[in-house]
Amino acid sequence: MESIKWGVLSTARIGVNKVVPGMAQASNCRMIAIASSDLSKARDWADRLGLPIAYGSYEELLADSSIDAIYNPLPNHLHVDWSIKALEMGKHVLCEKPLGLDTENAQRLVDAAESHPELKVMEAFMYRFHPQWIEAKRLLDDGKIGKLRSIHSIFSYFNDDPDNIRNQADIGGGGLLDIGCYCVSLSRFLFGGLPLKVVGKVERDPILKVDRLASGLLDFGTGTSSFTCSTQLSRYQRVQILGTDGRIEIEIPFNAPPDEETR
Repeated sequence: MESIKWGVLSTARIGVNKVVPGMAQASNCRMIAIASSDLSKARDWADRLGLPIAYGSYEELLADSSIDAIYNPLPNHLHVDWSIKALEMGKHVLCEKPLGLDTENAQRLVDAAESHPELKVMEAFMYRFHPQWIEAKRLLDDGKIGKLRSIHSIFSYFNDDPDNIRNQADIGGGGLLDIGCYCVSLSRFLFGGLPLKVVGKVERDPILKVDRLASGLLDFGTGTSSFTCSTQLSRYQRVQILGTDGRIEIEIPFNAPPDEETR
């Protein structure tokens, strides 16, 4: 199998601590370059991760013709623009969630991807490829719990640090874009389509101006999905999938520890 040569845009923690080390273990991936606006930081992480190339700008990395695909873990407001630039330079794109800040923003990337049919663009919802989710989907598709009727999910943690990127409203902070997107994604994944109707309630932090507590109800016609996400609640996550003949519960659905048994 031919290996895909990857470049990484930025030294974001999710990338250097989780995604890049994980991708490096894949037999068809070669992690070869990382870029930062600070060349010394790029070199430092290249050394730590065993990457042969470090760049002092994102433009330099995109101009490297040896790179087939890029992973984009930049802050939310930079996802669309830099992913489009990567497409224009002939690179496949794995972009961190959320793909965009809103429908209009994300549609720009969708349109750009359609104009480059030879290239792939994917939103990095890694949970869908975890064995526990593959098994849950198999059980559902095989009718082991009967007809899917209801999903309940919750994802929360506490972080009110104003300097944290998740709490900066002008660059895409807030709970819905950070963790609520998982609840929406899994609902579409399991029901196999888009909701027909949606209702929600959002509470914003009066100082930070980001959403700190949000609940939603999605009507898929054949069943419903409800969720709550929060950046100012006790740390917790759980998914319950209920059918006419049984149910599936996933205890750590979104960031299951790699060194512990999942249930």
